[in-house]
Amino acid sequence: MTGRVADKVAFITGAGRGQGRAHAVRLAEEGADIIAIDVCAPIDGVPFDLSSEEDLAETAELVKAQDRRVVTAKVDVRDLNGLTEAVKSGVEQLGRLDIVVANAGIATGGDSLADMDEKTWRDMIDVNLTGVWHTAKAAIPHMIAGGRGGSIVLTSSVGGLKSYPFCGHYVAAKHGVVGVMRTLALELAQYNIRVNTVNPSQVNTAMIMNEATYKMFRPDLEHPGPEDFAPLSQMMHVLPVPWVEPEDVANVALFLASDEARYITGLTVPVDAGACLK
Repeated sequence: MTGRVADKVAFITGAGRGQGRAHAVRLAEEGADIIAIDVCAPIDGVPFDLSSEEDLAETAELVKAQDRRVVTAKVDVRDLNGLTEAVKSGVEQLGRLDIVVANAGIATGGDSLADMDEKTWRDMIDVNLTGVWHTAKAAIPHMIAGGRGGSIVLTSSVGGLKSYPFCGHYVAAKHGVVGVMRTLALELAQYNIRVNTVNPSQVNTAMIMNEATYKMFRPDLEHPGPEDFAPLSQMMHVLPVPWVEPEDVANVALFLASDEARYITGLTVPVDAGACLK
């Protein structure tokens, strides 16, 4: 099957690499033009390297390789004005807006909520929850004005459906994303704009595959690696895999963005190898 989102335009946050890049490439493969943004800079307190301007440029080249148009911008999802201008510019250049994938996010953790410092809490909520709302807020007027309906996919997490210890700020933000989704689904239904979440388990990206995560799972080791993390990560799943791939999440987002899902709204879709069953 090809052309599932042919001639549509998708706005994707956190598109420099990882899940965001996978969304951009998968949607382009199926015919969409792309507005791709990323912070392209470090965020204080995040224990892994975030995307660079070179990463975002590479995503753009991968989209162009699918013979699709792409507009990029360096924007922090905490910056509503910057997001609004990036979307406006992208729509002016590409002509419309049909799909939003609010993917940008960070992961920090290791402390109980009682011991967590305020900055760690605020940064998480500002990026992973307020940033999602900013993304939707910047995009929705263009989708309504287009009069063609559309699809908004918000990246939540298994942590948006159940709880885990020592990452309560992340769990709170991702639960909040589900609440934003359900409210937007009600508010935007009259415009035939559908809103859903994808809820992945551990994904094979830099946000999970880093030493800080490995140490959370294997504090007994001085320098744990992915081979030390994998068996414990797999225990969180029903299927015999330690993590899923970015393309697995992108395939679900593509389905939700396509006309195949034209009557699906207000849904949480776990891409979790059965983690929600545990």
